Amino acid sequence: MNFRITGPEGAPVVVLSAGLGGAAAFWAPQAAALEARFRVLHYDHRGTGANPGELPEPYAIADMARDVIGILDAAGIARAHLLGHALGGLVGLELARMAPERLGALVLVNAWAKADPHTLRCFEVRLGILAAQGPAAYVAAQPLFLHSAPHASANHARILAEIAHGTAHFQGEANLRRRIGALSAFDATADLPRIATPTLVAAAKDDLLVPWTASAALAAALPHARLWLTDHGAHAFTVEQPEAFNAVLLQFLESV
Repeated sequence: MNFRITGPEGAPVVVLSAGLGGAAAFWAPQAAALEARFRVLHYDHRGTGANPGELPEPYAIADMARDVIGILDAAGIARAHLLGHALGGLVGLELARMAPERLGALVLVNAWAKADPHTLRCFEVRLGILAAQGPAAYVAAQPLFLHSAPHASANHARILAEIAHGTAHFQGEANLRRRIGALSAFDATADLPRIATPTLVAAAKDDLLVPWTASAALAAALPHARLWLTDHGAHAFTVEQPEAFNAVLLQFLESV
């Protein structure tokens, strides 16, 4: 697994775990804020970006958590915080179940303990687009689930560039289906009361893909969690409104 580390030597480490796209670059607005005070570990998920290759079958969130453990071991890092978006948040929850001693704190952005029926329906629609029209159409539809309409309108040229990049670097249909299968099958509900890791749960109320109520339920079930909500920004509110989130993120990480 390829990875890179930025930020000051000797500082606490924050692992950035992206969502379904798998790209560490998703966290660029947070990395810029974190790097002044923390060591930041960037990695693309297995099967995406800088870590290409066909994923095994079967494939589960536990496999992704083991990848994080392997990266920490390779980097000589005993303990780190983890910032995870959607699927990346599930990786964090699984790590908290599998190896809690490796975690200092968790930040779960638009994540869930078990996928909401609405979220599963959204993925079914997206996979239907992929099957009927191919990768280019799938990637072109992605901003509809990721961004708010005002942001997409105001950043039309940037969205088109992201679509072009996503199409050129598509992770492959087989890998995508296995990753969606993994997040769809994940269910940590029964274990949440036993997860003692300090956790910040963050969500946007206008997220089309993941109802913010899933985050509220997650925060309520975790014994050491706090919930932070924003009204606007959709599934990618960390990109659309980074200043407000970054302030809360830094305050939380410094408090633990």
